[in-house]
Amino acid sequence: MRSRELAARHRFPAIGTQWSVRTEQPLGQALRERIRDRVEDYDRSWSRFRDDSLVSRAAREPGRHAFPEEAVALMDLYWRLHERTEGAMTPLIGAPLERLGYDAAYTLRPSGEPIAAEPWDSGLRWEGSTLVAQRPALFDVGAAGKGQLVDLLGGLLEQEGLERYCIDGSGDLRHRGEGALRVALEDPRSPGRAIGVAELEGRSICASAGDRRAWGEGLHHILDGRDGRPTTEVLATWVVADDALVADGLATALFFAPAADAVRGFDAEYLRLLAGGQAEVSAGFPGEVFA
Repeated sequence: MRSRELAARHRFPAIGTQWSVRTEQPLGQALRERIRDRVEDYDRSWSRFRDDSLVSRAAREPGRHAFPEEAVALMDLYWRLHERTEGAMTPLIGAPLERLGYDAAYTLRPSGEPIAAEPWDSGLRWEGSTLVAQRPALFDVGAAGKGQLVDLLGGLLEQEGLERYCIDGSGDLRHRGEGALRVALEDPRSPGRAIGVAELEGRSICASAGDRRAWGEGLHHILDGRDGRPTTEVLATWVVADDALVADGLATALFFAPAADAVRGFDAEYLRLLAGGQAEVSAGFPGEVFA
């Protein structure tokens, strides 16, 4: 199958941006509603931009907070990458983001000097998918959560017997089926220009770059949890893995750790564009780099 045979496209809003699902035949109304409901459930659990979410409740009050079962895989990945990056990558990056203006009201104005993220192992623990918190804590799972939602929607399609599809979660892709999908890798220094092309077949690719959500001089959403400051040494990353959760998380971890350390133990390939313009590419990266 060639990717062009995925002629049917279902577009929908999800977690603040536009998504699409491409399949061979149009999705039925019942499946579209399941997709809508799954997106709403995820947002209601993990969004720090809505007052009624579990994340917002945990930020207001200590206690036991029962999250959905996907919390186990999400927090397991975060903990592994937290260790790989020596604490730079953390799901407790919510408060540092709010300090710099990336808050629920989108003020986009810093309210003070950057602050470090709260220690993960101080007064917080996970019992399966339940957060046991001795203190309020503001989570932000944007570094891997979008990829996880892509995978969860892929699971819905596969439950319906769909073996050929491509989910585009605003640039985070999950492809299943035969035939390669060519994905342009946009240069963050020059939007609309590609620095390379990836060949995606039956896998996922996720990217991260400081220009995706940027505001003010030197302010963007990729913060080092150790000091709460935006990263400066890496411009963009791309990771190919079987699951979008892993690809998304690693794409952020590559901003903070040597590439070989970040991906160790994962079946993943990567491309990293450094601030000086150099490109670091893993030996098995499925594609080509122009610059």
